[in-house]
Amino acid sequence: MRFVIVGYGRVGARTAHILDEEGHEVVVVESDPTKLERARTEGFDVVEGDGGTEAVLREAGLESADAVGALTGDPNVNFAACMLGKEFGCRTVMRIDEDYRTEIYDQYADDVDEVVYPERLGAAGAKTALLGGDFGALGDLTERLQLSVVQIPEGAPVVGDHVADVDLPETARIYAHGRRRESMTIPLPGTIVEAGDRVALVAERDRLDEVRATLLGR
Repeated sequence: MRFVIVGYGRVGARTAHILDEEGHEVVVVESDPTKLERARTEGFDVVEGDGGTEAVLREAGLESADAVGALTGDPNVNFAACMLGKEFGCRTVMRIDEDYRTEIYDQYADDVDEVVYPERLGAAGAKTALLGGDFGALGDLTERLQLSVVQIPEGAPVVGDHVADVDLPETARIYAHGRRRESMTIPLPGTIVEAGDRVALVAERDRLDEVRATLLGR
């Protein structure tokens, strides 16, 4: 598949590397010369410019892309990139940095395919660790879906498994992973689950018992 990644900061770079490692074609759009040079040095095709403008995204080959990941720190640029992606039939994923609130999510959720907020995932993991819990509900995304953070205990059945191979229900997905005392990030395909790790996931509420059993044991 072919992806256009707008923004080569922490989130965009990590996402680009994961897609590249899985054999996908990735083009990076970045306006910052330092980040642009880093992306080029790390082997990516790059286009310099504002990812919220049609001319730049056309240069990046948006017309032939399967999806666009708008992952800059500017929600206005991200939203513009997603709207242009929609015009070309791309799947659209938009990053927001604001703390999760219904009005922030609703502002964008109806117009893009998916909204991601990595900083909130990291904060949720910290809260779970402070409270001493191992399965913390972060919030409801829809009537059926819940975003949760799980801390993996010693002896859990998934310890030693690759994150990508964890056998969750079809409707559940792991979005982020973090080692003990580390921030949560998008996991690389080869990341192995260790005791004390935290994972953030989305799952249907009526499947949470099954998810809990898979991750923590019965």
